[in-house]
Amino acid sequence: MPRPIEVHKVAIESVTDASGLAKLIDDGVFAADDVLAVIGKTEGNGGVNDYTRILADRAFREVLAAKGNRSEASVQEVPLVWSGGTDGVISPHATVFAYAPVGRYEPTDEPRVVVGVAMSEPIRPEDIGRPAMVEKVADGVRAAMKAAGITDPADVHYVQTKTPLLVLETVNDAKARGFDVWTEDTLKSMDVSNSTTALGIAVALDEISMPSAEQIHRDLSLYSSVASCSSGVELDRAQIVVVGNARGVGGRYRIGHSVMKDALDADGVWAAIRSAGLDLPERPHSDDLDGRLVNVFLKCEADPTGRVRGRRTVMLDDSDVHWHRQIKATVGGVTAAVTGDPAVFVSVAAVHQGPSGGGPVAAIVAAD
Repeated sequence: MPRPIEVHKVAIESVTDASGLAKLIDDGVFAADDVLAVIGKTEGNGGVNDYTRILADRAFREVLAAKGNRSEASVQEVPLVWSGGTDGVISPHATVFAYAPVGRYEPTDEPRVVVGVAMSEPIRPEDIGRPAMVEKVADGVRAAMKAAGITDPADVHYVQTKTPLLVLETVNDAKARGFDVWTEDTLKSMDVSNSTTALGIAVALDEISMPSAEQIHRDLSLYSSVASCSSGVELDRAQIVVVGNARGVGGRYRIGHSVMKDALDADGVWAAIRSAGLDLPERPHSDDLDGRLVNVFLKCEADPTGRVRGRRTVMLDDSDVHWHRQIKATVGGVTAAVTGDPAVFVSVAAVHQGPSGGGPVAAIVAAD
């Protein structure tokens, strides 16, 4: 039976700061052993060599180990999903998902947040960008849904993943075993890993049928409206966190989702917040949130047409600053203007995640 969930956002004041997590545990908000997942933004460059993700990962796991009773192996299995790059006004932070202490909340027939986590089968370098990875991710998402107690895909509003990307070592490993890889461009492999994962999520949630190899990272009409996929050098499987609503569980929090149609679509962010259950005026302001918004989670992508609302943009032609950083800063600014808080989760490389040039948005609110 699923248990009620606590969801809390904490600031990260330095690269290795996990004091916010430690304080939540010390204050009895939840126990270290009940932490299910952490999803956060770190301040590095967001690229293949962004080691701030590894530093944050280590700091948070050290807190879980020091303040709990889990074995070292069990601590290592807790999904900590770090998205590198806090361009523009985005502030480093982490959102912690944990079981609430037993007895804190009574069951309710109102929909409340539930969380399921899973790890996929190992993803080999040659799987990235290919149907084998789609299938492995889809199986992992189904396992995470089962762990959350969700049977209807419509009750899933956010799926956050972290998957491996390619580095020279793994490219050479595939070649040594007689396999080729989708791309030898390691930065490009980040986009491809994310997009392949998103299709796996879409397949698991019946948003699309199984894509062909030729459609992966190419057919932009295929996407998931709830996928948020990141990749990095620190793992060799898909870490999967499924967040949805269920009745009969209880708790304080609800989740909803929508999509941004383009990089300026603030209404898409508001739609996700409304979907989570907040009653807002027709033209809302951040003050109308009344402190009840926990966080929003977004993916974004530079529009491949090079235009936004009919106007030409040049970020895809910029050889000085990669478009990853430009679009992340743009969408981060739009989102922070909505929420009134720059600690928002905005991640880039969103092919197959929301409509092309836009992206999915999930919002978690305190329901009462």
